[in-house]
Amino acid sequence: MTAYRSTALLVVGMACAHAHAAPLTSPDRHISVAVAVSPSGTLTYSVSRDGKPVLLPSELGLQLQGADLSGKLRLSSSSPVKPVRDAYELATAKKRRIAYRANEQTYTVRNAQGQAMDVVFRASNDGVAFRYLVRDPKLPHKQFVAESTSFAFDKSAKAWLQPMSVAQTGWMNTNPSYEEHYRREIAVGTPSPMASGWVFPALFRSGDTWVALTEAGMDGSFHASRLQAESPGGVYRIGAPAAPEVYTDGALLAEAQGTLATPWRVIALGSLRTLVESTLGTDLAAPAIAFDKAQVKPGHASWSWALLKDDATVMDVQKQFVDYAADMRWDYTLVDADWDRKIGYEKMSELVRYAAKKDIGILVWYNSSGAWNKTEYSPKGAILSREQRRREFARLRGMGVKGVKIDFFAGDGKSMIAYYVDILEDAARAGLLVNFHGATLPRGWSRTYPNLMTAEAIRGLEFTTFEQVDQDAVVRHAAMLPFARNLFDPMDFTPMVFGDIPNIKRATRNGFELAESVLFLSGIQHFAERPEGMATVPAYVKRFLQELPRSWDDVRFIDGYPGSHAIVARRAGQAWYVAGINADGAERTVELDLSFAGSRAGTLIADGDGERAFTQAPIRAGKTTISIKPHGGFVAVFK
Repeated sequence: MTAYRSTALLVVGMACAHAHAAPLTSPDRHISVAVAVSPSGTLTYSVSRDGKPVLLPSELGLQLQGADLSGKLRLSSSSPVKPVRDAYELATAKKRRIAYRANEQTYTVRNAQGQAMDVVFRASNDGVAFRYLVRDPKLPHKQFVAESTSFAFDKSAKAWLQPMSVAQTGWMNTNPSYEEHYRREIAVGTPSPMASGWVFPALFRSGDTWVALTEAGMDGSFHASRLQAESPGGVYRIGAPAAPEVYTDGALLAEAQGTLATPWRVIALGSLRTLVESTLGTDLAAPAIAFDKAQVKPGHASWSWALLKDDATVMDVQKQFVDYAADMRWDYTLVDADWDRKIGYEKMSELVRYAAKKDIGILVWYNSSGAWNKTEYSPKGAILSREQRRREFARLRGMGVKGVKIDFFAGDGKSMIAYYVDILEDAARAGLLVNFHGATLPRGWSRTYPNLMTAEAIRGLEFTTFEQVDQDAVVRHAAMLPFARNLFDPMDFTPMVFGDIPNIKRATRNGFELAESVLFLSGIQHFAERPEGMATVPAYVKRFLQELPRSWDDVRFIDGYPGSHAIVARRAGQAWYVAGINADGAERTVELDLSFAGSRAGTLIADGDGERAFTQAPIRAGKTTISIKPHGGFVAVFK
């Protein structure tokens, strides 16, 4: 009887342990994740920071054809906690040398039919990530149906979110392209104004903790996700792409033979400084494919289309922009849409040779699209198949072209994500750099594919040249980007105009525009300003842009608030560059702690008294106070 009772108690004890596993903590023990199965069989997790709830119990689970792994589950086992250590380098990010440390634990659950699913959790000092693995051999073909993942916030939390545009809307049916304005500091639970939901990264504040939700680890085998439009009670759920978001006749949702692995669901959390300095979005991405490091060349580019539009894509103008790039000591000139018709391949080869003599590389535009939208810009239909791409990319490489800008993608379906990955791999094979426009969020691709220099996925400067309403909105929009879109992935906003924009009254001062050159991260920064506008700035501003680093070694968050102002420091070698913008309509005085710059001498470039005026002055390291004019900005350099 005693032996029987002891055995029974052991079984009950194991069952309780499996129903509520011991918390997984970050290496510094500030972040804790608790995984549990409810009495009804729902798998949940919750996240806390320093003992305070950040995410309330939130659901986990998948539904596959022939396997419901979202309910009536039991926790069959949890692995021992193991440390994860990784180190890598990035030339297109906020830091060059990155060390990732986390604790990992795998939880295995089974449904009533005995079918198994693993949920792998990692806790690092700057957040939490998890992914699902379904490898049960009793289910050889795994077809995704739905995901139960949710993120439950306290009702007092606030959100800064960008709506996901509806597929097949917008100019020439080119949506979705991650190009909407952010809704700032809204109550959690506020429905999206668009039925498609909200894009990643999604920013929240719960108490004194900031949270950024995104995903990483996209290898072409899974569709990209977003947050659903409805979030009753502050509970946000993973959403799937819409039916049109596919490569022609391609798959919308994930499926796999063997193992079905989802991307990592990433929850960066901590202070605002922790988020701005975090690299979690690339830490969870796959390691880099083989690509010659000598060909990974971040840089700055001249670009005629931003202000001059279609008519400038002609040989004479492009030569002028090559000369302009050479004068600015930049690296590239981007030749935009219809170059094949207005310049032609033969003349393009001539332009490439002309540019090469001035040590300027040529980048050329392509239309990605087949049947998924109504765009007519060309080259179109030239890179749809692998055979076409490899032939076209080999031709470009033979001409001496350095990279491609590829535009007008269809969205986030599995087949479209696979198309992105195929392009990156074929471009890498040809030694070409890549810039995606009219595109999805890169989700860590810049780590996996070192030839990916940048991607748009933002309502960039070009929109401010179309309508005054976008120009008026750009100051607060730009002050969102270091905290959301540009947190983890390079962003081709195409910043900086000092002169006039045709038919538009600029809303920003010149200091604001100059600060974007440091504040915004892009492997290749395509500057919008044309030679005539650059000719109006003082020599010291021009010199600043001539000497601006191509990539950064480190980052420090100084001050800021999403949609209001942002001040960030970046280091290149031994030099520190500090940039700040003020989106408010009143002058802002800020106290800066610049002691990290040591004893280096500093130079401040800021707005002068006129709307287009600059001023230059010395600035000391250590603690100092500066004033930023309304819609203005500054840069400071310590060498």
